Amino acid sequence: MAGDKMKRFGMVLGTATMLAGTAQAQQSLLPADIVPETQDAPAAPAAPRIQVPTVPVPSPAAQRPLPKLSGEQAALLAQLLGKDTNEQGLRFSGRAAPAPADNDALVRAALDHAHAVRAGRLDTADFQADWALRPQPYDPYPSFVQAVQADRLGQWFAELPPPWAGYEGLRKGLATYRGIAAKGGWKAIPAGPDMGMGAKGARVAALRERLAIEDSAVSATGATYDEGLRTAVQRAQRRYGLNPTGVVSTGTLAALNVPVATRVRQIMANMERWRWLPSELPKDRIQVNIAAAVMTVFEGDQPVMSMKAVTGKPGGGETPMLSSSIHSVVLNPPWNVPAGIAKRELFPKGMGYLKANGFRVIGEGPDARLQQASGDTSALGRFKFDFDNPFAVYLHDTPAKGGFSRFDRLASHGCIRLEKPNALAKRLLRDVPEWNEAAIDELTTTSTKTVRARLNTPVAVYLLYWTAFASGNGQINFRDDPYGWDAKLADKIENRSAVQTQVASR
Repeated sequence: MAGDKMKRFGMVLGTATMLAGTAQAQQSLLPADIVPETQDAPAAPAAPRIQVPTVPVPSPAAQRPLPKLSGEQAALLAQLLGKDTNEQGLRFSGRAAPAPADNDALVRAALDHAHAVRAGRLDTADFQADWALRPQPYDPYPSFVQAVQADRLGQWFAELPPPWAGYEGLRKGLATYRGIAAKGGWKAIPAGPDMGMGAKGARVAALRERLAIEDSAVSATGATYDEGLRTAVQRAQRRYGLNPTGVVSTGTLAALNVPVATRVRQIMANMERWRWLPSELPKDRIQVNIAAAVMTVFEGDQPVMSMKAVTGKPGGGETPMLSSSIHSVVLNPPWNVPAGIAKRELFPKGMGYLKANGFRVIGEGPDARLQQASGDTSALGRFKFDFDNPFAVYLHDTPAKGGFSRFDRLASHGCIRLEKPNALAKRLLRDVPEWNEAAIDELTTTSTKTVRARLNTPVAVYLLYWTAFASGNGQINFRDDPYGWDAKLADKIENRSAVQTQVASR
């Protein structure tokens, strides 16, 4: 069962993340477009229509008889706990606390470990509001008791991790990067001018040495920047989500100089996020990788469409992690401007600006709000994809198309702008007879009338934050941690592991 799921879901995370950038991979990085703040399009604040679920925190051992282990079972359990804590990334050091010698404490430690591996290490208090993707309930007690009775603790442990190849790829990657750390990691490449074809000297030698640690195809010796080194730099740039120019400039140097300890913590954080996913994902779904700013459509568990996106900017505009279902496509949507954006960014520009850009003022005084008329110049463009969530975020079109040419595409107030919303709308509505492709084109090109087109079958949507993932060959790819969530989550995993170790040992 786990093998089938791993084959279906496989390494499509990395594939889907890179699909949207393939056509542009060889282009030079275009100058960053200056996108007016009014081009963003979150909905107006409203009362949440759904509640963010709380984290299920079962008390697996409370007031329930704990099985008595044989001497062989106790020894095996202690061995498995130490090994598995290392492999599953529940401690930064990779070293588990000594296993309790007392039977009940050892069983409690095993139950706590099982819950952490299957449903995540975090407790309710550890989640911040915009980490709204929460694990499903899981109680390890019944299966543990059965495993003890049947003397199959080894198999029970093996079946605990999430059944996804993406998780397994990170687990293997964690071992690789811990091995690199154990050997001393890598040295930072000294700052200096850009390095490209023909460059020579100590910095080129340092570059070779650094690349060879992650890329076995690179010769670690030599001080000349030749064609082989250029292609190795391009491979590294693709792994880091950078423009593959083959020239080592500031951005590439910064990515290469991230310490290996930070990469280990980054993998730990992403493994935890995998544990928040259900053991079964809808075969038809939409996934957004917030950190990479890419949207992918899955049908029958296979990626069938991928496009660039623009996601929330750090420092107040972060796109939340969540799961929901798209229930309708709004054609020619108006933009109900959130009060904060209207106050900070639009009202100060004056009535002349507002009128020229299709805004109308609704109400008077401090309660006045803004609405931008639908049409080609609307911040929402011609399409809006609605799904219930307590953050009033959604997917939408945008007239600011230049933003998709950038490699750094975190620029919105939280909503997700799409590169090809027309194609997505037609795909989602293809089984709604009145909204065939011709009807969609006619309404969105010849009219500004707002119409809500409901899907016959809602489509699951997942907003995810992946900054580390394995490609098909097992190579770990990294992205920036623009929101600083990796470091924060890794700290929480470590702290909660320490607390739970103390609790289980009592």
